[in-house]
Amino acid sequence: MSIRVLLADDDEAIRSAYRIILDAQPDIEVVGEAEDGEAAVEQADRLRPDVILADIRMPRLDGLELTRRLGEEYRVVVVTTFDLDEYVHAAIRAGAAGFLLKRSGPALLAEAVRAAVAGDALISPQVTVRLLRQLSQQDHAPYQPQPVRQAAHRARQSQEQGRKGGAANQEAQGRRERPSAEFVEELTAREREIAQLVAGGSTNAEIGSQLFITAGTVKNHLATIQRKIGARNRVGVAAWVWESGY
Repeated sequence: MSIRVLLADDDEAIRSAYRIILDAQPDIEVVGEAEDGEAAVEQADRLRPDVILADIRMPRLDGLELTRRLGEEYRVVVVTTFDLDEYVHAAIRAGAAGFLLKRSGPALLAEAVRAAVAGDALISPQVTVRLLRQLSQQDHAPYQPQPVRQAAHRARQSQEQGRKGGAANQEAQGRRERPSAEFVEELTAREREIAQLVAGGSTNAEIGSQLFITAGTVKNHLATIQRKIGARNRVGVAAWVWESGY
């Protein structure tokens, strides 16, 4: 069965180029196009694609907001001309299943679609290298999450402050949107190892081969990691590793 793809980009020439590239693949089929984010939402509800390729800058509804709306139900791969860290971070936090630069080339476009369906995530090599370089420049202190009871105590404090004003509630909401090592359930040694390999770009099969476990076991570990740190997908796991610096 072919992978069903919806294209969302306000540039007709770009959509046409994507269609030519993807329709040439034996396992991928473009089932629809949208020239703005709102149209993409409507098309997704009607066509039920497996993957949505979404440009960041679109009229009516941009690609980031599109990802926030549809990222839990569909695999959304964000594609953009603009190689900006703020876009990368925002897309990952919104739940994107991949991040590509438009100059990445046709082969990478097709692979990003396949990776998204497989539950993996492809990020343009140029972006990955930069993120890993940033990670290497951070202070690599040992991973020492706060005990869960301390996190719960701090959460209660935030709630008490919230009753006195709205600022604390906004801060708590910000923490939920951007999980940090200080406010999550502690990961096991195996889970930390898998999270680090995900951040390095390894697939489930590659992780399983390296750790001598099955890809299914890796998938189960990843589900637990995502629940513990509040990540929506493996891209969110990678972002959490990069930002927490362990």
